[in-house]
Amino acid sequence: MATEAGRRVVSDVVLLTSACFGVAALVLAFAALTATSLGWLPRESFRQLAVGFGGGLLAVIAAFLMLPVLGRLSRLGDDVRLLELCDPGAPLLRELNDRAPGTYQHSITAGTLAEAAARVIGADALLTRVGAYYHDIGKSVRPYFFTENQIGARNPHDDASPAQSAFIITAHVREGVVLARRARLPEPVIEIIDQHHGSSLVTYFYRKASAACGIAVDEAGFRYDGAKPQSREAALVMLADAAEAAGRTATDSGAVAIERAVRKVTATKVDDGQLAESCMSESDIEAAVLVYAKMLASVRHARVEYPDDPAAEGSEDAGPGEIEP
Repeated sequence: MATEAGRRVVSDVVLLTSACFGVAALVLAFAALTATSLGWLPRESFRQLAVGFGGGLLAVIAAFLMLPVLGRLSRLGDDVRLLELCDPGAPLLRELNDRAPGTYQHSITAGTLAEAAARVIGADALLTRVGAYYHDIGKSVRPYFFTENQIGARNPHDDASPAQSAFIITAHVREGVVLARRARLPEPVIEIIDQHHGSSLVTYFYRKASAACGIAVDEAGFRYDGAKPQSREAALVMLADAAEAAGRTATDSGAVAIERAVRKVTATKVDDGQLAESCMSESDIEAAVLVYAKMLASVRHARVEYPDDPAAEGSEDAGPGEIEP
Protein backbone atom coordinates (compact mmCIF):
# COMPACT_ATOMS: atom_id res chain seq x y z
CA MET A 1 0.00 0.00 0.00
CA ALA A 2 1.38 3.37 -0.95
CA THR A 3 0.64 5.16 2.32
CA GLU A 4 1.85 2.20 4.37
CA ALA A 5 5.06 2.11 2.32
CA GLY A 6 5.63 5.79 3.04
CA ARG A 7 5.17 5.25 6.74
CA ARG A 8 7.54 2.29 6.70
CA VAL A 9 10.21 4.46 5.05
CA VAL A 10 9.82 7.10 7.79
CA SER A 11 10.05 4.40 10.46
CA ASP A 12 13.18 2.92 8.89
CA VAL A 13 14.84 6.35 8.74
CA VAL A 14 14.07 7.03 12.39
CA LEU A 15 15.37 3.62 13.44
CA LEU A 16 18.55 3.94 11.37
CA THR A 17 19.26 7.45 12.69
CA SER A 18 18.66 6.33 16.28
CA ALA A 19 20.95 3.34 15.81
CA CYS A 20 23.72 5.53 14.38
CA PHE A 21 23.52 7.94 17.31
CA GLY A 22 23.50 5.01 19.73
CA VAL A 23 26.59 3.42 18.19
CA ALA A 24 28.38 6.77 18.09
CA ALA A 25 27.58 7.37 21.76
CA LEU A 26 28.90 3.93 22.73
CA VAL A 27 32.12 4.41 20.75
CA LEU A 28 32.64 7.83 22.30
CA ALA A 29 32.01 6.50 25.82
CA PHE A 30 34.46 3.62 25.32
CA ALA A 31 37.11 5.99 24.00
CA ALA A 32 36.60 8.36 26.93
CA LEU A 33 36.82 5.52 29.46
CA THR A 34 40.03 4.27 27.87
CA ALA A 35 41.54 7.74 27.79
CA THR A 36 40.65 8.32 31.46
CA SER A 37 42.13 5.00 32.61
CA LEU A 38 45.37 5.86 30.81
CA GLY A 39 45.46 9.29 32.39
CA TRP A 40 44.97 11.10 29.10
CA LEU A 41 41.65 12.63 30.15
CA PRO A 42 40.72 14.32 33.48
CA ARG A 43 37.96 12.61 35.47
CA GLU A 44 35.80 15.76 35.30
CA SER A 45 35.86 15.58 31.52
CA PHE A 46 34.92 11.91 31.74
CA ARG A 47 31.94 12.81 33.95
CA GLN A 48 30.75 15.33 31.37
CA LEU A 49 31.12 12.81 28.61
CA ALA A 50 29.21 10.25 30.67
CA VAL A 51 26.35 12.71 31.06
CA GLY A 52 26.39 13.32 27.33
CA PHE A 53 26.43 9.61 26.64
CA GLY A 54 23.50 9.08 29.02
CA GLY A 55 21.54 11.80 27.27
CA GLY A 56 22.24 10.22 23.90
CA LEU A 57 21.17 6.81 25.14
CA LEU A 58 17.96 8.25 26.58
CA ALA A 59 17.30 9.95 23.22
CA VAL A 60 17.63 6.62 21.42
CA ILE A 61 15.26 4.92 23.88
CA ALA A 62 12.78 7.79 23.54
CA ALA A 63 12.92 7.50 19.75
CA PHE A 64 12.05 3.81 19.89
CA LEU A 65 9.24 4.45 22.35
CA MET A 66 7.83 7.36 20.33
CA LEU A 67 7.97 5.57 16.99
CA PRO A 68 4.54 3.87 17.30
CA VAL A 69 2.99 7.15 18.45
CA LEU A 70 4.53 9.08 15.56
CA GLY A 71 3.34 6.39 13.16
CA ARG A 72 -0.21 6.66 14.46
CA LEU A 73 -0.14 10.45 14.22
CA SER A 74 1.19 10.21 10.65
CA ARG A 75 -1.58 7.81 9.68
CA LEU A 76 -4.17 9.99 11.38
CA GLY A 77 -3.00 13.00 9.38
CA ASP A 78 -3.11 11.03 6.13
CA ASP A 79 -6.58 9.69 6.87
CA VAL A 80 -7.97 13.11 7.82
CA ARG A 81 -6.77 14.51 4.49
CA LEU A 82 -8.32 11.60 2.60
CA LEU A 83 -11.61 12.02 4.46
CA GLU A 84 -11.65 15.70 3.50
CA LEU A 85 -11.25 14.69 -0.16
CA CYS A 86 -14.33 12.41 0.11
CA ASP A 87 -16.54 15.44 0.72
CA PRO A 88 -18.78 16.01 -2.35
CA GLY A 89 -18.11 19.70 -1.85
CA ALA A 90 -14.37 19.25 -2.38
CA PRO A 91 -13.38 21.57 -5.27
CA LEU A 92 -12.35 18.93 -7.82
CA LEU A 93 -15.37 16.71 -7.12
CA ARG A 94 -17.73 19.66 -7.31
CA GLU A 95 -16.21 20.71 -10.63
CA LEU A 96 -16.47 17.15 -11.93
CA ASN A 97 -20.14 16.97 -10.94
CA ASP A 98 -20.87 20.33 -12.60
CA ARG A 99 -19.00 19.68 -15.84
CA ALA A 100 -19.26 15.90 -16.22
CA PRO A 101 -22.17 14.59 -14.12
CA GLY A 102 -22.15 11.20 -15.79
CA THR A 103 -18.48 10.72 -14.97
CA TYR A 104 -19.10 11.89 -11.41
CA GLN A 105 -21.79 9.25 -10.84
CA HIS A 106 -19.57 6.61 -12.42
CA SER A 107 -16.70 7.59 -10.11
CA ILE A 108 -18.83 7.45 -6.97
CA THR A 109 -20.09 3.98 -7.91
CA ALA A 110 -16.56 2.83 -8.75
CA GLY A 111 -15.44 4.14 -5.35
CA THR A 112 -18.10 2.10 -3.58
CA LEU A 113 -17.08 -1.02 -5.49
CA ALA A 114 -13.34 -0.55 -5.01
CA GLU A 115 -13.63 0.23 -1.30
CA ALA A 116 -15.68 -2.91 -0.68
CA ALA A 117 -13.14 -5.06 -2.51
CA ALA A 118 -10.27 -3.41 -0.63
CA ARG A 119 -11.85 -4.36 2.68
CA VAL A 120 -12.19 -7.97 1.55
CA ILE A 121 -8.56 -8.38 0.45
CA GLY A 122 -7.05 -6.23 3.21
CA ALA A 123 -5.93 -3.26 1.10
CA ASP A 124 -6.20 0.41 2.18
CA ALA A 125 -9.95 0.91 1.79
CA LEU A 126 -9.99 4.68 2.37
CA LEU A 127 -7.19 5.38 -0.10
CA THR A 128 -8.86 3.10 -2.64
CA ARG A 129 -12.19 4.92 -2.32
CA VAL A 130 -10.61 8.36 -2.68
CA GLY A 131 -8.51 7.19 -5.62
CA ALA A 132 -11.65 5.94 -7.36
CA TYR A 133 -13.51 9.19 -6.66
CA TYR A 134 -10.74 11.17 -8.38
CA HIS A 135 -9.50 8.74 -11.03
CA ASP A 136 -11.43 10.39 -13.87
CA ILE A 137 -11.19 14.07 -12.90
CA GLY A 138 -9.37 14.69 -16.19
CA LYS A 139 -12.63 14.09 -18.02
CA SER A 140 -13.89 17.44 -16.74
CA VAL A 141 -11.61 19.12 -19.30
CA ARG A 142 -13.50 17.71 -22.33
CA PRO A 143 -16.56 16.00 -20.82
CA TYR A 144 -18.62 15.50 -23.99
CA PHE A 145 -16.01 13.25 -25.55
CA PHE A 146 -17.02 10.57 -23.03
CA THR A 147 -20.19 8.54 -23.52
CA GLU A 148 -21.55 8.93 -20.00
CA ASN A 149 -21.76 12.70 -20.50
CA GLN A 150 -23.34 12.70 -23.97
CA ILE A 151 -26.99 12.53 -22.93
CA GLY A 152 -28.95 14.33 -25.62
CA ALA A 153 -25.79 15.69 -27.19
CA ARG A 154 -24.13 14.92 -30.52
CA ASN A 155 -21.11 12.65 -30.30
CA PRO A 156 -18.04 14.83 -31.12
CA HIS A 157 -16.10 11.71 -32.12
CA ASP A 158 -18.20 11.66 -35.29
CA ASP A 159 -16.06 14.54 -36.56
CA ALA A 160 -12.70 13.07 -35.50
CA SER A 161 -10.48 10.34 -36.87
CA PRO A 162 -9.94 7.21 -34.74
CA ALA A 163 -6.40 8.36 -33.95
CA GLN A 164 -7.61 11.78 -32.85
CA SER A 165 -10.34 10.22 -30.73
CA ALA A 166 -7.86 7.86 -29.06
CA PHE A 167 -5.56 10.78 -28.28
CA ILE A 168 -8.40 12.73 -26.67
CA ILE A 169 -9.60 9.70 -24.68
CA THR A 170 -6.14 8.87 -23.33
CA ALA A 171 -5.43 12.53 -22.55
CA HIS A 172 -7.88 12.47 -19.64
CA VAL A 173 -5.32 10.59 -17.56
CA ARG A 174 -2.57 13.15 -18.18
CA GLU A 175 -5.00 16.02 -17.62
CA GLY A 176 -6.21 14.38 -14.42
CA VAL A 177 -2.65 14.21 -13.07
CA VAL A 178 -2.16 17.90 -13.89
CA LEU A 179 -5.37 18.85 -12.06
CA ALA A 180 -4.45 16.66 -9.10
CA ARG A 181 -0.99 18.17 -8.75
CA ARG A 182 -2.39 21.67 -9.06
CA ALA A 183 -4.81 20.87 -6.24
CA ARG A 184 -1.98 19.26 -4.23
CA LEU A 185 -3.70 15.94 -3.80
CA PRO A 186 -1.73 13.31 -1.85
CA GLU A 187 0.85 11.51 -3.97
CA PRO A 188 -0.79 8.05 -3.51
CA VAL A 189 -4.02 9.44 -4.99
CA ILE A 190 -2.14 10.98 -7.93
CA GLU A 191 -0.46 7.62 -8.54
CA ILE A 192 -3.88 5.94 -8.77
CA ILE A 193 -5.06 8.58 -11.25
CA ASP A 194 -1.95 8.03 -13.37
CA GLN A 195 -2.14 4.22 -13.22
CA HIS A 196 -5.85 3.46 -13.46
CA HIS A 197 -5.65 2.65 -17.18
CA GLY A 198 -2.03 1.52 -17.23
CA SER A 199 -1.01 0.96 -20.84
CA SER A 200 -4.41 -0.46 -21.86
CA LEU A 201 -5.57 -0.43 -25.45
CA VAL A 202 -8.39 1.92 -26.48
CA THR A 203 -10.04 -1.03 -28.18
CA TYR A 204 -13.02 0.63 -29.89
CA PHE A 205 -11.01 3.23 -31.81
CA TYR A 206 -8.17 0.79 -32.50
CA ARG A 207 -10.60 -1.59 -34.18
CA LYS A 208 -12.26 1.29 -36.01
CA ALA A 209 -8.89 2.44 -37.36
CA SER A 210 -7.93 -1.10 -38.38
CA ALA A 211 -11.25 -1.59 -40.16
CA ALA A 212 -10.79 1.68 -42.05
CA CYS A 213 -7.28 0.68 -43.15
CA GLY A 214 -8.14 -2.92 -43.91
CA ILE A 215 -5.21 -4.14 -41.80
CA ALA A 216 -4.27 -4.12 -38.13
CA VAL A 217 -2.70 -0.74 -37.38
CA ASP A 218 0.09 -0.12 -34.87
CA GLU A 219 -1.27 -0.34 -31.33
CA ALA A 220 1.20 2.23 -29.98
CA GLY A 221 -0.97 5.18 -30.96
CA PHE A 222 -4.03 3.63 -29.33
CA ARG A 223 -2.66 2.79 -25.91
CA TYR A 224 -2.64 4.80 -22.70
CA ASP A 225 0.82 5.98 -21.72
CA GLY A 226 0.46 5.75 -17.94
CA ALA A 227 2.30 3.38 -15.65
CA LYS A 228 0.72 0.02 -14.89
CA PRO A 229 -0.81 -0.23 -11.40
CA GLN A 230 1.96 -0.44 -8.82
CA SER A 231 -0.28 -1.20 -5.83
CA ARG A 232 -3.33 -3.26 -5.03
CA GLU A 233 -5.27 -0.04 -4.48
CA ALA A 234 -4.54 1.19 -8.02
CA ALA A 235 -5.36 -2.25 -9.44
CA LEU A 236 -8.71 -2.33 -7.63
CA VAL A 237 -9.59 1.08 -9.06
CA MET A 238 -8.63 -0.10 -12.56
CA LEU A 239 -10.87 -3.15 -12.23
CA ALA A 240 -13.73 -1.20 -10.60
CA ASP A 241 -13.59 1.36 -13.42
CA ALA A 242 -13.91 -1.37 -16.04
CA ALA A 243 -16.46 -3.41 -14.08
CA GLU A 244 -18.77 -0.46 -13.45
CA ALA A 245 -18.81 0.41 -17.15
CA ALA A 246 -19.43 -3.23 -18.10
CA GLY A 247 -22.22 -3.62 -15.58
CA ARG A 248 -23.88 -0.37 -16.62
CA THR A 249 -23.91 -1.23 -20.33
CA ALA A 250 -24.83 -4.93 -20.01
CA THR A 251 -28.09 -5.62 -21.84
CA ASP A 252 -28.94 -8.47 -19.47
CA SER A 253 -29.27 -7.28 -15.86
CA GLY A 254 -29.30 -10.79 -14.39
CA ALA A 255 -26.69 -11.73 -11.80
CA VAL A 256 -25.11 -14.39 -14.02
CA ALA A 257 -24.81 -12.02 -16.98
CA ILE A 258 -23.35 -9.26 -14.80
CA GLU A 259 -20.73 -11.62 -13.37
CA ARG A 260 -19.88 -12.83 -16.87
CA ALA A 261 -19.36 -9.22 -18.00
CA VAL A 262 -17.16 -8.42 -14.99
CA ARG A 263 -15.06 -11.54 -15.54
CA LYS A 264 -14.62 -10.67 -19.20
CA VAL A 265 -13.25 -7.16 -18.61
CA THR A 266 -11.10 -8.43 -15.74
CA ALA A 267 -9.62 -11.19 -17.90
CA THR A 268 -8.82 -8.60 -20.57
CA LYS A 269 -6.77 -6.59 -18.07
CA VAL A 270 -5.02 -9.68 -16.73
CA ASP A 271 -4.22 -11.09 -20.17
CA ASP A 272 -2.86 -7.70 -21.25
CA GLY A 273 -0.44 -7.73 -18.31
CA GLN A 274 -1.94 -4.67 -16.68
CA LEU A 275 -1.91 -6.17 -13.17
CA ALA A 276 1.52 -7.78 -13.38
CA GLU A 277 3.21 -5.12 -11.23
CA SER A 278 0.43 -4.56 -8.70
CA CYS A 279 1.05 -7.39 -6.19
CA MET A 280 -2.51 -8.61 -6.80
CA SER A 281 -2.70 -12.37 -6.30
CA GLU A 282 -5.13 -14.61 -8.15
CA SER A 283 -7.21 -14.88 -4.99
CA ASP A 284 -7.28 -11.07 -4.69
CA ILE A 285 -8.51 -10.75 -8.26
CA GLU A 286 -11.15 -13.43 -7.77
CA ALA A 287 -12.35 -11.75 -4.58
CA ALA A 288 -12.64 -8.42 -6.38
CA VAL A 289 -14.60 -9.99 -9.24
CA LEU A 290 -17.10 -11.56 -6.84
CA VAL A 291 -17.54 -8.32 -4.89
CA TYR A 292 -18.03 -6.24 -8.04
CA ALA A 293 -20.43 -8.73 -9.65
CA LYS A 294 -22.58 -9.01 -6.53
CA MET A 295 -22.79 -5.26 -5.96
CA LEU A 296 -23.48 -4.43 -9.61
CA ALA A 297 -26.17 -7.11 -9.82
CA SER A 298 -27.85 -5.61 -6.77
CA VAL A 299 -27.85 -2.20 -8.44
CA ARG A 300 -29.30 -3.59 -11.67
CA HIS A 301 -31.90 -5.84 -10.01
CA ALA A 302 -35.44 -5.91 -11.40
CA ARG A 303 -37.90 -3.70 -9.57
CA VAL A 304 -41.45 -4.56 -8.70
CA GLU A 305 -44.02 -2.86 -10.91
CA TYR A 306 -46.73 -1.71 -8.57
CA PRO A 307 -50.35 -2.02 -9.82
CA ASP A 308 -52.26 1.14 -10.53
CA ASP A 309 -54.43 2.43 -7.70
CA PRO A 310 -58.07 2.45 -8.93
CA ALA A 311 -59.00 4.94 -6.24
CA ALA A 312 -56.26 7.28 -7.38
CA GLU A 313 -57.37 6.91 -10.99
CA GLY A 314 -60.95 7.65 -9.98
CA SER A 315 -59.97 10.76 -8.12
CA GLU A 316 -58.04 12.05 -11.11
CA ASP A 317 -60.88 11.41 -13.58
CA ALA A 318 -63.74 12.49 -11.40
CA GLY A 319 -65.15 15.97 -11.63
CA PRO A 320 -65.97 18.25 -8.74
CA GLY A 321 -68.56 16.77 -6.42
CA GLU A 322 -68.10 13.20 -7.73
CA ILE A 323 -65.57 12.09 -5.09
CA GLU A 324 -67.26 10.56 -2.08
CA PRO A 325 -66.13 11.83 1.30
